[in-house]
Amino acid sequence: MGDLTEAEPGTAPSIGLVSWRSPAVGTAFLDLASRTGVAGVQLDFGGPGRAPWLDQPRHLELLRRRSVETGIALLAVAGNALNDIGLAAPVRSAAAAEVERLVVRMLDAAAALGCPLVFLPSFRRSAIEDSEALHRTAQVLSWAAAEASARRLLLANENTLGPGRALELVERVAAPNFRLVLDNYNLASAGVDPAGIIADLAPYLADQVHLKDGPAGVNTAPLGSGDGHLESTMDALARERLDVRFLLLENDYRDGDDARLSADIAWARNQAERLRQPIGSADERRDTVS
Repeated sequence: MGDLTEAEPGTAPSIGLVSWRSPAVGTAFLDLASRTGVAGVQLDFGGPGRAPWLDQPRHLELLRRRSVETGIALLAVAGNALNDIGLAAPVRSAAAAEVERLVVRMLDAAAALGCPLVFLPSFRRSAIEDSEALHRTAQVLSWAAAEASARRLLLANENTLGPGRALELVERVAAPNFRLVLDNYNLASAGVDPAGIIADLAPYLADQVHLKDGPAGVNTAPLGSGDGHLESTMDALARERLDVRFLLLENDYRDGDDARLSADIAWARNQAERLRQPIGSADERRDTVS
C-alpha cells in the first residue's frame, strides 16, 4: 500500500477522497485518486445497493497492488452498510449477529489492506436517538474496539451527537484505540456546532476529517460556499492544533464533474495550510496502536 506515516512538524494535512462519493469503484477509484493528485482514500466495505463487497475474492489483492503502483494510501474502511442493518440491534437478534459478522469481515479486510482505521457510522437504522440506543451502541463499539485492537487497528464511530452525549459514548466504550470521525456537515445538519465538538472532544477525534458542504441532502455546492459551517470548523481545527493527517472530501462527485472535484481539492489544500503543524510542536496523541 502507499506509505502512511506520522505527520512531521511543519507539514500540512494531505487531501483524500472517499469511495462512496466517487463515480469510480475498485482499482479504478485508486486511479481516479491518483489522477486528481490526492494522497489517500477511504474505502466503503460495500454491500447490497452499494459497491461490491470489499473482501470478494482477489479484490483485496488487486487493491493492495494498485495502491503500491499509484502511491495512494489506503486510509480506512467504512461500514456504511451498517446503516441499513442497525448497529444497535437488540442483543441476540438476527440483525445483531449480522452486524457482528460484518464488523469482523471489515476488520479482517482492513488488516489485510494495511488500513489503520475502521469506522462504523451511526445514521439511519444505526442512529443514536435515545439513551438506550447510546448504551447498546457503546456495547457494540466496545466489543468492536477490542477486536480492532487485536488486529492493531483503530476503531471509530461517526455520529451526530452533541458534545455531552458524544463524550458519554467515548467513556462508555472505554477503549484507548477508539476515536470519533469528525464530519462538519452531518453535525451541522443535526443542529450540532462542529466547533463545539472539536473544542470539547479534541483528544478523541480521528486524524482523518470529512469535509462536506451544500444545502441539506445535496452536497454538491463548492466546499466553503454552503451551510455546513466549514469555515468555523477549519477555524476550530486550527485553534485547537489538532493533529489532522488527512482532510477527506465527502461531497457527492458521483456525477463525474471533474471541474467541481478539482476546485474542491484546491479549496481543501488551501485550508490544509492553516492546519500546518508548527515546527517543534509536540502532539499529545498519535493515531497509532502500540
